[in-house]
Amino acid sequence: MPVKTISEITELSTETSTPVEPSWLANARGVEDMEQARAWLSVRNIEDIECITPDMAGVARGKMMPSKKFLDRSTLALPGSVFMQTISGEYPDETDHFQYPPQDGDLRLIPDLSTLSAVPWESDPTAQVICDMVDRDDQPVSYTPRNVLKKVLAAYTNKGLKPVVAPEIEFYLVKTNENPDLRLEPPIGRSGRAVAGGQGYSIAGINEFDELIDDIYHFSEGQGLEIETLIHEEGAAQLEINLHHGNPIALADQVFLFKRTIREVALKHGVYATFMAKPMQGQPGSAMHIHQSVIDLETGGNLFSNPDGSPSEAFQAFIGGMQHYLPKALLMMAPYVNSYRRLTTNTSAPVNVLWGHDNRTTGLRVPNSDPAGRRLENRLPSSDANPYLALAASLACGLLGIEQQIVPGSPVNAAANEGSNDLPRGLLEAVALFESEESLAGILGPEFVNTYAAIKHGEFETFMQVISPWEREFLLLNV
Repeated sequence: MPVKTISEITELSTETSTPVEPSWLANARGVEDMEQARAWLSVRNIEDIECITPDMAGVARGKMMPSKKFLDRSTLALPGSVFMQTISGEYPDETDHFQYPPQDGDLRLIPDLSTLSAVPWESDPTAQVICDMVDRDDQPVSYTPRNVLKKVLAAYTNKGLKPVVAPEIEFYLVKTNENPDLRLEPPIGRSGRAVAGGQGYSIAGINEFDELIDDIYHFSEGQGLEIETLIHEEGAAQLEINLHHGNPIALADQVFLFKRTIREVALKHGVYATFMAKPMQGQPGSAMHIHQSVIDLETGGNLFSNPDGSPSEAFQAFIGGMQHYLPKALLMMAPYVNSYRRLTTNTSAPVNVLWGHDNRTTGLRVPNSDPAGRRLENRLPSSDANPYLALAASLACGLLGIEQQIVPGSPVNAAANEGSNDLPRGLLEAVALFESEESLAGILGPEFVNTYAAIKHGEFETFMQVISPWEREFLLLNV
């Protein structure tokens, strides 16, 4: 069937003779097929398209091409090694469990047209679309992040379940800093003074960056991204964005695009936006809290609540699975050496997998809600985590708990972030736990587990080549 023109798609009302635009044509985000994509791009005069996909770190990789080439369905490919790089752009050593493909062949990018949107910060009309990765046989590449999350969601579907998530992403605004040896500093707000900490939920703190925040809203709206709320957190120029609950793939896509958007907005205003877990000494870390619930596809109800409104056995088992498996999956939620600087005692960050009702000092919090809204908040993930992998890990832990009917510990009513730290205290310890857990490999896929562990080993070795200021301060003249 030939592709319709815009005039053919826009029908005329017989009563008013007023053009009626199809709803999908006006949408800021997403179409169903290439026919709609052609019309959508034409209406917006889009010249170029960024075909992007998240790598292991959640960095956008891909290719830019003219929209005509995109609509002609030109083949798009990336070498498989793109998904085996460390954050510094190097490649880990091969092991008994991890080897590079001998030919480093191409993986194909398959655009998910539901993610098609404008790139509002570009000067020329530009669009972006998130892609999935398939091999030469058109099979999903098992170790790529979006496919890892899809694999976990398929495990839920096979049990007649559908998870629902709502991420909260914290980040800092900091002064531009071209020298990595210098400490980061809070930026200057509209008052002309450096922003101070201790301004949790401060409207004045938000108003220091009114124009920047307005651009975050404008750029988000231009991409069809929905912000539920925006607040100032405890740290100096630390902000948090809350997203509306929904499908985990759609929410991971939103976090992926939000990170790009916020960085671009910050650069436009002469500052940096950073999602490092602990960017500044003496300031709180940045988290990506994940609210989770599960829908029973047969009944349409919340699996976590019984018909009488009480917590269900499945809810208890979900918590039990989180408690048992989260320390072993923490690598996917705290992926860098810096991540473990956030997870320290006597701070606002969690240091355990205890759970409690509306207790923000535990790693797992059950917010106050009615039975239909009963959910579990995972407070362990850092904002530096790849959203696809953090969601995949968190949901996998809960599903394993349901499958294995794991009984959770008792809820905690007291402060739980003081004293001992029950989580892995560093990257290598987290890698060792991650590699050793067969149940996680079973649901995430052994190829992903082996690849991801190898990358993290490689990143640690790169980190060990750097001499820190602490070493120069205390070892130079004292040992």
